[in-house]
Amino acid sequence: MDTPTDPELPTLRALNRRFIQNFVARDVPSHDKLLHPRFHAITPRGTRMERAEYLTCWATAFDPEVIVYWDMRDERIERFGAVALVSATNRWVRLQDGTPLTGMTCYTDTYVLEGGRWRCVLAQLTPVAEPSAAGDDGVVVRYHKGVLDTVWPGPRP
Repeated sequence: MDTPTDPELPTLRALNRRFIQNFVARDVPSHDKLLHPRFHAITPRGTRMERAEYLTCWATAFDPEVIVYWDMRDERIERFGAVALVSATNRWVRLQDGTPLTGMTCYTDTYVLEGGRWRCVLAQLTPVAEPSAAGDDGVVVRYHKGVLDTVWPGPRP
């Protein structure tokens, strides 16, 4: 759970928002700056993806004509000294042959603090089964066809 008195919490929360905005905007240069040189990802299928391949995929992964709804909810940030775990769940609606498919993916991004700068060393994505889905009351940011329409600056009231 978030520790409200942690002075690094606003920085980590802002990094998470930037990570998300970079995904929706397909902003590879900005995203590259968030990643540690030794970064890698674990995909929802359990495969490892090294940094270069990940950034190549990042350039086209979000298509607003396919991903017509996307949000981030249930954000949790935990810090352990110079390591932070930033996790949340994304709900999405994708069009496949004109038919909307809805799903959720949980992610945990692991950040390390080096030289006064937080950078992500690992992004792990996990599909969420419907009974475990986070509710709408925890939505932090929401996009429709790639356009931000809702954002809460901190924990939801």
